Amino acid sequence: MLSLSNIELKINGKKILHDLNLEVRKGEIHSILGANGTGKSTLASVIMGLNGYQVTGGRILFDGEDITNFPVYERARRGITLGWQEPARFEGLTVGEYLKISKRFSGDGFLSVRECLLKVGLSPELYLARAVDGTLSGGERKRIELASVLAMKPKLAILDEPDSGIDSLSIDHIVDVIKTFSRTGSAVLLITHHEEVAAIADRASSLCDGTVVKTGEPLAVAKFFRNHCEECPHVNQPAEEVIGND
Repeated sequence: MLSLSNIELKINGKKILHDLNLEVRKGEIHSILGANGTGKSTLASVIMGLNGYQVTGGRILFDGEDITNFPVYERARRGITLGWQEPARFEGLTVGEYLKISKRFSGDGFLSVRECLLKVGLSPELYLARAVDGTLSGGERKRIELASVLAMKPKLAILDEPDSGIDSLSIDHIVDVIKTFSRTGSAVLLITHHEEVAAIADRASSLCDGTVVKTGEPLAVAKFFRNHCEECPHVNQPAEEVIGND
């Protein structure tokens, strides 16, 4: 479904990603393991086509189509969506209205708005009428955004797990949500530093110094990451800091 070939990203002359090759198959859960600063969130931004993250080399194919130079909205139209790391606020919009907008992409016969909230551990009775604004905690907004991604039924969900976790959402709960994506036909690219979460994947890749250094069975990749990468000195300045210096 997704193929990245020899991806390179330079920002202000600094190489953030290089020689990066990655494939995600249809319906697959594919986890990306890496220490902080190795390019995990940058990779998610590149695939989504966020502003400031246009590749300087290589190609991105999605469903056989070259989307390397596509803007973010064209990638979204084709079924790619990104969630978790920095959930948005929508002043004047309720949680129910926000999820109904997302639900329009999946059509009837899929999970209801209420079911999507329950999947992320939130009570519909308590949250449907709440505003998506600063009255919600960061953890609540992360859960609501995850519910909105689930409601969309994307072809590819890129889940960039925040370092601080999802409020009180347990590892078991996170695993259940991710498996729900897979059961409903979505491929998942799961970006994490938690081996317990990465272990549920069909395949895993380890990212170091802006490139994929190993892909294979999740437990083997997790062992490689644990033995070779956690103390590795190959850590880059985060891409967002480089962009901020522009």
